[in-house]
Amino acid sequence: MIQRVKNAAPADWLALAAIVALSIVAGFTFRDYGLGWDDYAHSHYGELLYSYYATGGADKRAFEFYNLFYYGGGFDLAASILDRFTTTDLFESRRLMGAIVGILGLIVVWRLARRVGGPVAGAAAVILLAITPLYYGHMFINAKDTPFAVAMVFLLYAFVRAFDEYPKPKPLTLALFALALGLLIGTRVIGGIAVFFAGAALLVYVLAESKELGFKPAALRAAKFVGLLALTLPFAYAIMAVVWPYAVQSPLNPFKAIAYYSNFWETPWKETFDGVQILIPNMPRSYLPKLCLLKIPEIVGGLAIAGVAGSLVAIFRGIGTPSKRASLALLAAAALFPILLVVITRPVLYNGIRHFLFILPPMAVLAGIAVAYIFEKLRDYRRWAPIAGTAVFAFVVGITVVDMIRIHPYQYALFNHAAGGVRGAADRYMLDYWALGFKEASETLLEKIKEQKLVKPANRKWKVAVCGPPAVVALELGDDFEATNEAKGADFAVSLGTFYCAELFAPIMYEVRRDTVVFARVYDVRRLSFSTTYISTPEDRPAAQVNSAIHTFWQ
Repeated sequence: MIQRVKNAAPADWLALAAIVALSIVAGFTFRDYGLGWDDYAHSHYGELLYSYYATGGADKRAFEFYNLFYYGGGFDLAASILDRFTTTDLFESRRLMGAIVGILGLIVVWRLARRVGGPVAGAAAVILLAITPLYYGHMFINAKDTPFAVAMVFLLYAFVRAFDEYPKPKPLTLALFALALGLLIGTRVIGGIAVFFAGAALLVYVLAESKELGFKPAALRAAKFVGLLALTLPFAYAIMAVVWPYAVQSPLNPFKAIAYYSNFWETPWKETFDGVQILIPNMPRSYLPKLCLLKIPEIVGGLAIAGVAGSLVAIFRGIGTPSKRASLALLAAAALFPILLVVITRPVLYNGIRHFLFILPPMAVLAGIAVAYIFEKLRDYRRWAPIAGTAVFAFVVGITVVDMIRIHPYQYALFNHAAGGVRGAADRYMLDYWALGFKEASETLLEKIKEQKLVKPANRKWKVAVCGPPAVVALELGDDFEATNEAKGADFAVSLGTFYCAELFAPIMYEVRRDTVVFARVYDVRRLSFSTTYISTPEDRPAAQVNSAIHTFWQ
């Protein structure tokens, strides 16, 4: 171990420094992130799962709670356990748990990129994923998609290790594979999509070996490889059972989950895409690829495209070992196949591309590999060229870092410079679709009431009309307030800065702004009579807020 530390490349120290720095930043800032639409429901799901284990499986309420039992609850359970050992409240504990999971994802990306492309690739991949606002922002707030993304890249790492040890992976690699697969399927059953990535990679390996060994011997070696991985399935099943106990209550339950999520179950609502309000089942095929181009920083997207192109060249020209080519095929498939599948099948799409966060880590790895290749060529070109390349890389990375700092804590809403940032995207796309701005708005309302020495009405609470999830506002404001979607008799109004929320003709007490864009508003409506905080029909706003039990449960 000491020798490995002594032999660590400078790029390894850079990667470690980046991870440590991000951990420190996350530790100081996780409390800044507000609650989203799903926080109440998921926190309760975690408590129910904790009760299930605490009672030895006797309390099965978790398997009846709305539709969340169709999801794995590993993150929610872990956050519930963490909350019992911290001084933070439950929702802050969930933010802290999210930061921990996100940092673990960065570590896995580092090790994966380093294994495939070397130390420079590892360091670059960590930095590029860390400056991807979608990943960084969602790691604090997203109980479903970020853990799924981390589990997916963990499985990719296990596959790459297995390809390096082909056709007989070592016991540690098999154990990591079982753990990763169990966590992935136990987080979201759709994780089975990884079989397509692995299948493409294995095909590349078999074809590469067929040229030297012949097809039959190569196929037999592949069968041995698959057989050894298959032996780990019982262990993967056990891991899945821990994080998704509903799945093992009946052999058919995972298939019920697949069937349930194969059809969109909520009343469709409209979201803004390309400047037009569109019902979410009618989103165009360009939705995912276009948002990828506009949401992912240009340096990350450009280098990822270069990484994919280089991978395809290596695969088809037979450059590198079969293991290296199979690993590149795995990463390219993980980054591209989900996008192609969405374009072809055109499923229901909403909330930007949060459901596809799992393509970001393999993109970052491919981008890191591209950086390593570029720096290798620079070293061959001139002695000073790598220094110049490092300066350019640092400068471009710094631009995105500044953007992320300026919009804090709403990094997940950030658009890149090609889209004009949040200012250019404000009227064309959804920004704060999870209502994180309500935390700052609610805290400021409390400050304004104190500053202006406003007196609470006798015999009742302050009433706050909300355009958005009222439970979020209720938690932030406390027991002296009633937060509701009903406008009649309201004293204040808290509204999202989105297309379905009305701009009221009332004194504005505060606006949550970033880059001049309004994320939320607080109104004094004590002298105003109005019927609703909304400007449109119910189908124009998220159905979750209108009639979904998952969001009204905690009200």
